[in-house]
Amino acid sequence: MVQSTASGTTPILITSARLIDGTGAAPLDDIGVLIDGDNIVAVGPTADVEAQAPANADRIDATGKAVMPGLIDAHCHCTFDDVQSNDELFYHRPAATSAMITLFNLPKLLRAGVTGFMDPDTVHGIGPQIRDTLNSGAFEGPRMATGVQALLTSVGGTAGRLIPDDGEVGYAAVVNTIEEMVTTTRRQIKYGADWIKIHATGSIPTQSGELQVWTYDELKAVCDTAHDLGVPVTAHCRNASSTRDAARAGVDLILHSSYMDDEALEAVIESGAALCPTFTFLANLADYGSKVGAGEGMVDIFRGEIKSTAAMVRTAYDEGVKILCGSESGFALTPYGHWHARELEVFVEELGFSPLEAITSATSNGALAMRMEGEVGVVAPGYRADVLVVDGDPSADVRILQDRRRLAAVISRGVSIDLESPWPERRRIPGEKVGNWAGEVLTAELAGIGVD
Repeated sequence: MVQSTASGTTPILITSARLIDGTGAAPLDDIGVLIDGDNIVAVGPTADVEAQAPANADRIDATGKAVMPGLIDAHCHCTFDDVQSNDELFYHRPAATSAMITLFNLPKLLRAGVTGFMDPDTVHGIGPQIRDTLNSGAFEGPRMATGVQALLTSVGGTAGRLIPDDGEVGYAAVVNTIEEMVTTTRRQIKYGADWIKIHATGSIPTQSGELQVWTYDELKAVCDTAHDLGVPVTAHCRNASSTRDAARAGVDLILHSSYMDDEALEAVIESGAALCPTFTFLANLADYGSKVGAGEGMVDIFRGEIKSTAAMVRTAYDEGVKILCGSESGFALTPYGHWHARELEVFVEELGFSPLEAITSATSNGALAMRMEGEVGVVAPGYRADVLVVDGDPSADVRILQDRRRLAAVISRGVSIDLESPWPERRRIPGEKVGNWAGEVLTAELAGIGVD
């Protein structure tokens, strides 16, 4: 019998489960899992594991259910608060408000089965403080790895001219010389960054699509600086040249990798970079955007981006590139707690992944984003105790994971999460939303004046 050693927690015994361990191995039936504190201490046939369990263990009968690792969302913006516009994102959220609302929202991730996430860039750079507060146990939420603010050149990111030519605003830190890039990278690491984020492409109002707005030498300067200090780099790349140069420069995790061509693909394969395509935002916009008033005529554009990118991501995967799941939650189209598992469905449909391959991308592969490889993302002895019990078999249909009602248990850091209390709700904070005067321009013709 295993003696309980964790202080302040009760051991948990899961019995008679179908095990999906997160490695891609074939599922096993009638498996028991013993958790003690933040440790998985035994996994094996139910009878064998029961024999090791202390008498005071809380028991979960998982007959007809699956046990698997908690999901890891490798691209989640926890400080954005489901914003509807860049204006709201950059100019309507003071740092203190952002921090408090972030801590309000994080339990939603747990209740959706997310036990770990990586936030590449945080408003006002509050990510390390949020992470450390979570780790202290002061608030409930998943494990977190974080960036500070995204590094942008003065061309900007996806917010166009809302980004200043220099200085900081929202999640953006504008750097205009290699010296500034190096200095800001060092400063972010000093203040606790797990990752450095580069916005390698950006939008210009007079041009279509996103353009590469960093040179190779600039990208390499940031990568070299971060790597010398033991910190990895991630980059937002929404065209082929940025993906190519990011990989060659040493970026460790490439987000989006949109429209990747043969040259970019070769660079990714040779570099050893991982990819997190983050299709969910595009898929939601294409499939459901009309339900929330998103712009018309964009379905073909976003579906086209998914199709074009997916073909190359699949080739990268076949060549051994590690693929991670990310939802880009934090926007009105990807609100917290609702879409974290949709990327698995898109991987099955668009990349041709098996359900087990998709689950691996969302669990053990995600440990790379957490900087906890060998510690999280797998149900096996010696791993941290982040575990789901799912009503049904995700290895047959990953869409099950999008239905919170199918989560029979969520265990985070060895503690069972309350899944029964009402979903967190709040009222609007004064000033947090853009106050539009009208939905469209009130012309005389629209009013029926001077029209026959």
